[in-house]
Amino acid sequence: MADALYSVIKALESDPSNKWARDLGYRPVWAGSPCARVAIIGQAPGRRAQNSGIPWDDASGARLRSWLGVRDMQFYDPALFAIIPMDFYFPGKGKTGDLPPRKEFASRWHPMIFAEMPNITLRVLVGAYAQRFYLADRAKENLTQTVRAYEEYLPAEFPLVHPSPLNHYWHAKNGWFMTEVIPDLARQVSIALGCK
Repeated sequence: MADALYSVIKALESDPSNKWARDLGYRPVWAGSPCARVAIIGQAPGRRAQNSGIPWDDASGARLRSWLGVRDMQFYDPALFAIIPMDFYFPGKGKTGDLPPRKEFASRWHPMIFAEMPNITLRVLVGAYAQRFYLADRAKENLTQTVRAYEEYLPAEFPLVHPSPLNHYWHAKNGWFMTEVIPDLARQVSIALGCK
């Protein structure tokens, strides 16, 4: 089955829609294996992750790992975590941050990728793009409301705000997130990993 998963990734990498990324020397930024239990589904790699080839290779990633209640070695163990962004390539910079992931990427590639990861029991949906795609009409009016209603999506999905340190204003307005949501996130991840 591992061969089937990597065949999907090879097809993704060589697809004509990703020629622009190949021309820039980009490799797809993702992680996972058929054994993975928890999927982290975020927006798209940033420039730093694209350059290093390591997903969540920044301060946001360090914060995310602390929220999940796992160490770096666990997070980067593909037998435990699949890291599957909404687009596998850095989309470039926009006026107010990174450009959004391409709309057609996840709908085309995610079903084939997750078909080869049958042990995923929890999908952590980081940010609005992942939530809109995976929750569709089950998502609330905005990200804050969706995250606040996280228990409605358990045990299969867990919506999160992006762990960027720049989100300090959101955290100041939503103190319930760290006191109520994060302890339950760590608990749900532990259950999904078979620790409890």
